[in-house]
Amino acid sequence: MGSASFLGKEASVAPAGYNRWLVPPAALAIHLSIGQVYAYSVFKLPLTQVLAVKGQTGDWTQGQVAVMFSIAIAVLGLSTAIFGGWLERAGPRMAMFVAAICFGSGFLVSALGVKTHQIWLIYLGYGVVGGVGLGLGYLAPVATLIRWFPDRPGMATGLAIMGFGGGGMIGSPLAINLMQHFRSPHSVGAAEAMVAMGIIYFCFMMFGVFTVRIPAPDWKPAGWTPAAKSSAMITTGNVPAKAAMRTPQFYLQWLVLCTNTTAGIGILEQASPMIQEMFRGRVFEAAAGGFVGILSLFNMAGRFFWSSTSDYIGRKATFMTFFLLGIALYALVPSTAANKWDSILLFVAMCGVLISMYGGGFATLPAYVRDLFGAKDFGPIYGRLLTAWSVAGVAGPLLVNYIRRYRIDHGVSPADAYSTVLYVMSGILAIGFIANLLIRPVSGKAYGQGRMSEAAALGAGRMPLPVDPNTPAR
Repeated sequence: MGSASFLGKEASVAPAGYNRWLVPPAALAIHLSIGQVYAYSVFKLPLTQVLAVKGQTGDWTQGQVAVMFSIAIAVLGLSTAIFGGWLERAGPRMAMFVAAICFGSGFLVSALGVKTHQIWLIYLGYGVVGGVGLGLGYLAPVATLIRWFPDRPGMATGLAIMGFGGGGMIGSPLAINLMQHFRSPHSVGAAEAMVAMGIIYFCFMMFGVFTVRIPAPDWKPAGWTPAAKSSAMITTGNVPAKAAMRTPQFYLQWLVLCTNTTAGIGILEQASPMIQEMFRGRVFEAAAGGFVGILSLFNMAGRFFWSSTSDYIGRKATFMTFFLLGIALYALVPSTAANKWDSILLFVAMCGVLISMYGGGFATLPAYVRDLFGAKDFGPIYGRLLTAWSVAGVAGPLLVNYIRRYRIDHGVSPADAYSTVLYVMSGILAIGFIANLLIRPVSGKAYGQGRMSEAAALGAGRMPLPVDPNTPAR
């Protein structure tokens, strides 16, 4: 009973005088852990050699192993859509606790799959069980920070989501070092490393569980008033989740996230071979690994930079920047190749900016959602929007690999094949630009019973945003 009450929403309400800056570390503990998914590829090669080290045949292919990432990302989006409403009722502490159990046990189930050489167990563990942990672990900190920082929502969510982008920088060396430690003449060390990582990440995520708090019903930042940042694109109204899904704004935002993510994740997944093939003979595997590390830094930094910038220029203007600059850069990147401008430095710089906007899109979207739909049903609305990530996580890599393979099969060099890929990505961003351009404030009729007074909206940590002067009161 005691442990259940501790995990409950009421028990996590912050006391008077609580410093809200103690909450971001709790969010970072979760996001730095689940961000390991960006380092999944370090397991790809070892998992294709599980039987070979024992002198046996029948190992998995890299393609079979890669499916675990696609499943994990797909389940991430689906779980946020399914459990977003439950998160609002149960509170972030319970959601983070379940996330820690799922993410940690996902590694344990996967380890069993490696040990018994049953790939379906890896799909179940890392993909499905771990994917649920990813979804809850991603959504709960964001929903919490949105309510602690109504005055700077972009910066706050950027802090947490920056951790997700940087999680791969911790997860990659951790997995490599653990596999090296456990490697033996009869084992690649992957199963043992997964067991260790499951335990380590569970313990680290529990720090977030024990330290997370939600604001008291009457809390608001000192000296802040909702009317201070009145804007036509920001509302104090609260659109119910079901009503939000009937608005064009919901589907336009879904398309904005899907296009921005499809373009970025497709390049991230193919970053190492892309730079080696576009600059053949000049960039080798070690240097390509450095390129991937640079992209990770841009991915992480872009999440904080762009989301913080959006607090000043607005969410719509920030996404307009992503799409316009992205369209231009994707179209120009092929010119940096060896047979054109021949500039590796320019290639890396352009790709870095592109990936910073990919990460920035994730960090800016939560505040964009709250701007349009309010804070009351943020969890279920944002959770359903993240299904766009599920689609993009599968579509992006498939699209890049298919176009590249198709062009090469028709006699085009690998470097020129990537040119086609990058032009297609530029076109995808053009679709996102149009979708973002069409987003307008939500009409008054969508609010229904969701419009709340300022006093009521402050309840249970539901901090309102500035009044929308263009939306009639109900």
